[in-house]
Amino acid sequence: MAVRTYDFSPLYRSTVGFDRLFNMLDQTARAETSPGWPPYNIERTGEDDYRITMALAGFSPDEIELVQKENTLLVAAHKNTDQQQGSEVLHRGIATRPFRQSFNLAEHLKVTNAAFEHGLLTIELKREISEALKPRRIEIATGSGQLSVRQNNVTILDQNKVA
Repeated sequence: MAVRTYDFSPLYRSTVGFDRLFNMLDQTARAETSPGWPPYNIERTGEDDYRITMALAGFSPDEIELVQKENTLLVAAHKNTDQQQGSEVLHRGIATRPFRQSFNLAEHLKVTNAAFEHGLLTIELKREISEALKPRRIEIATGSGQLSVRQNNVTILDQNKVA
């Protein structure tokens, strides 16, 4: 497998405020050189809806920790060794080693549901932007000095004259 390296320095000169994005791209490029475990899929299920599915065979729901802190989602698991009493494992093909996997989430992306079934952890995410943060159109006053702000299909008029 050929290792690819990407130089993002030309983009740094012409963009402002995308440092976090470039750091994520750098981390992803480094992660491609080593295989990730556990395996997972990331899907877009709607315009503002996403799903992460992780294959966690051998773990039970009480051994899995799922935490969202700001724009980071952390999935961690640690196998309880108490459950394996009374048997001798001759071959271990199902990995049960502890892991920590973090996902960098876009702004306003929230976990809405998490389910564990048939060895698959499914995490549903949705982009939720409050009305106060959504773009609003501001009308520019004309000769009459009347200013109107259009927000959520409602026009608000300011009768004060603009000097």
